[in-house]
Amino acid sequence: MEKSEEILTVENLTKSFGPVKVLDNVQLSVKKGEVHALVGENGAGKSTMMNIVSGVYQRDSGRICLDGEEVNFISPRQACMAGIGFVHQEMSLCPHMSVAENVFMWNIPTKRGGAVDFVRLYEETNLLLRRFGAGFDARTRTGELNVAQQQVVEIARALSMNVKLIIFDEPTSSLTESETENLYHSIEMLKDSGVGVIYISHRMPEIFRICDRATVLRDGKYVDTLSIHEVTPDDIVLKMVGRSLGDYYPPKASVPPGKELLRVENLSGKRFQNISFTLKKHEILGFSGLVGSGRTEVMQALCGFLPYTQGQIWLEGQKFCGKVKSSELIRLGLFYLTEDRKANGLFLNMTTRRNISVTVLEEFCHHGFLNNEEEKNLSSAMIHEMDVRVASDLTPAGAMSGGNQQKVMIAKWLVAHPRVLIMDEPTRGIDVGSKSEIHHKLRKLSEEGIGVIVVSSELPEIIGVCDRVVVMHEGSVVGEVVGKDINEETLMLMASNRKKGVDAICEM
Repeated sequence: MEKSEEILTVENLTKSFGPVKVLDNVQLSVKKGEVHALVGENGAGKSTMMNIVSGVYQRDSGRICLDGEEVNFISPRQACMAGIGFVHQEMSLCPHMSVAENVFMWNIPTKRGGAVDFVRLYEETNLLLRRFGAGFDARTRTGELNVAQQQVVEIARALSMNVKLIIFDEPTSSLTESETENLYHSIEMLKDSGVGVIYISHRMPEIFRICDRATVLRDGKYVDTLSIHEVTPDDIVLKMVGRSLGDYYPPKASVPPGKELLRVENLSGKRFQNISFTLKKHEILGFSGLVGSGRTEVMQALCGFLPYTQGQIWLEGQKFCGKVKSSELIRLGLFYLTEDRKANGLFLNMTTRRNISVTVLEEFCHHGFLNNEEEKNLSSAMIHEMDVRVASDLTPAGAMSGGNQQKVMIAKWLVAHPRVLIMDEPTRGIDVGSKSEIHHKLRKLSEEGIGVIVVSSELPEIIGVCDRVVVMHEGSVVGEVVGKDINEETLMLMASNRKKGVDAICEM
């Protein structure tokens, strides 16, 4: 391959944080007009590598060349001005600013004399938003948008710049199907114009649809670079995890559903109406639907985090009506694991040990003093049980990979002895190995008699994990499917409320 074909080359890149070496002589080459996947388990070093390329971190050693010239960016702004765009998995927007101001943050259009050209600013932003079919205006305050809409703003900002290289880190994790298709179209346009694209994703169907090559990292080391057209998803997974995953999803329930653990009747609130369903022992109940269908709001109302206007809830026969405090429901064993682990699920600046023990901390307090040894024993046991890969239980939660953070969040609630566990997007943004481990753990919990509800936007996860699925559309339940009838076509038809899907369910 000739030098002129490459927009980016990374050679012998090394980076350590304290005594931990997170990158060990890794390499990468991206061609102009190529979509290049960067894959690996959480903690493999993908994000660290891209943060060095984009000027967030400084390398310890190694060489980076952009369009044939060696570079050493000392800030994200410097990398941006050189033609590198970065769509981060974690939002990096200013919530108090308008969408347009966020999109053109680095290159606000101005008039003569330096005044902001607001007419041009809003027009150009709305042009970008229309490419994604966005249902909001450039003047909207960014903090008023939901997570999926903010993801569109992140992508629009990257596309607004005259980039040579653009990095996408899990860009579709919060997007709807139509928004994802629009993103693919934009990536094809970038590719046709000669822009290099680095695509970080744990979703194999996406990688095999839009990428040309894939570079695999494992434990901070370079493994291989592969042509997508010459390998299978299993080949890539094997190189990522260093082992075969065997059965990716656990077997479905081996025993019939037991007694009723949870009953909800006619639950209504601001964004949902007349929601009714049951959850039984030894089953995993799925909630499926398009982004914005109201699944998360139902679960948050059920657990006391959002108000509801009417409806009744029974937890193992105990009836609740009206407003019940979330603390009371937690005491009774109804736990909600948020879809946003970093914002609402963990204390990122606190140790792994404290994050695990926080729900039962009073058990280790004797006469006003905390027994550190008892707390340590608990956290060590849960780290072993959940296979959390961390150097020490004193490591801050914010320093761990996404997969390990998710395991810690699950451990935090397991020590409090749940009766019903509601998992909202349980494997969003984590690698295939950690996903499989969490799926098997959920089945084990179900077999032990804990009620499990899984809310997921990933149909393969719903199909692979759940025994029964409730489907929502625009705040209402449109149907329910069981066993072998849980398939992608039926779920998509129901989620979009097309008559064929609804009729099919009614005739079962």
